[in-house]
Amino acid sequence: MKDKSPRVKRHERLQKRIKGQANLNLTSLMDIFTILVFFLLVSSSNPSKLPDAEKIKLPVSLAQTEPKDTLTVMITKDDVLVQGMKIGTINEISALKTDLVPALATELKYRASHTVAALNERGIPEREILILGDEKTPYSVIRKVMATCSDNDYAKISFAVTRGGKQ
Repeated sequence: MKDKSPRVKRHERLQKRIKGQANLNLTSLMDIFTILVFFLLVSSSNPSKLPDAEKIKLPVSLAQTEPKDTLTVMITKDDVLVQGMKIGTINEISALKTDLVPALATELKYRASHTVAALNERGIPEREILILGDEKTPYSVIRKVMATCSDNDYAKISFAVTRGGKQ
């Protein structure tokens, strides 16, 4: 047999090396990631969407600004909830002799310990909170919830309303 030339030997080694490697089709992989990104963008939480609640009817307003994605206190006809977790009933909060709601204060302190807040010019943290209150909620309950929020560094209080009418 005849010896192979160095060029042929080099070519055979190269072919063996290439044969052992798998080819990866990046086009289909990119398609999958593109679809995944669009799905995540569409299904991500939208701060302008208020929580669905059948037990609550929001007051109507002419406000044009959309709410930010913040901590939410929902006051239904029967209960007070923070991010969907029940804090107490309207009757329990109405019966309190003080302006502060202890269970709400505890929950707000817990939530505040897990977030970073912007400091105002006096160095006091100012956190934002959104209150969704049923239009028939007694003012005394709303006042106690607001007082508890502001006492726990949630000074930027917003109220959720249903947009209605034209200005």
